[in-house]
Amino acid sequence: MQLVEGVASRPRTVLVIDDQRIFADAMVGALGAQPDVEVLGVAYDLASAQTLLEQHVPDVVVLDVHFEGESRDGVEMALEVRDRHPEARVLLLSAMADPSIVWRAAAAGVSAVMAKDGSLDEVLRAIRAEGLGFTVDPLLLEDGVATTVDPRAPVLSPRESDVLAMLVLGMDARAISNHLDISMNTCRSYIKTLLAKFGAHSQLECVAMARRMGLDGRQRDQAAPNGTRHVRRTRARSHPRAAG
Repeated sequence: MQLVEGVASRPRTVLVIDDQRIFADAMVGALGAQPDVEVLGVAYDLASAQTLLEQHVPDVVVLDVHFEGESRDGVEMALEVRDRHPEARVLLLSAMADPSIVWRAAAAGVSAVMAKDGSLDEVLRAIRAEGLGFTVDPLLLEDGVATTVDPRAPVLSPRESDVLAMLVLGMDARAISNHLDISMNTCRSYIKTLLAKFGAHSQLECVAMARRMGLDGRQRDQAAPNGTRHVRRTRARSHPRAAG
């Protein structure tokens, strides 16, 4: 595998935390084979993870969401990682579609929420990325149910829907403009339009109104037989694999 341009002059140091030993060991082997990645250690439970975090200062922590038999999950562990090592990037892996995990992860300062059965290339891109922006695999926002949108909800353009989805995730205008590769002025214009369409006085109020109306930027309008707009969401893949 060729290295991407602009990789760091020193290897990115990584901790892997996952209670599925086969997956974790495969991930360690795959990452350790990269010349620009150094795996500092692996933990199969959260107690061992705490010990690793006391012993090492990682650049990146690859962290599973679900830990069997634990009182905490990966999102709560991510909070501890960010508290102990604020500069570390946390890549959260999930084998199931659960939008609530994404919202919690964004609030916890996680850098990316990724499908656990995604490719190794995706994980490597996230490890090598610069900055602390938030990204998420769109499949992990799906919940497998039909969601009815309030017919009073405003109709949004595709770009307005993109901006709204990122506001819901807690991203600010600068992060949204960088993610969508648009200027700050253009981004602020979209946000201003969203506030006007929802009749909101603040971004927080806009997000709250959108959620109440069943419209949070993840949908693409479809015409239902009764005239009510709705969207069918599909469940993400659920069989984990370490490399692709």
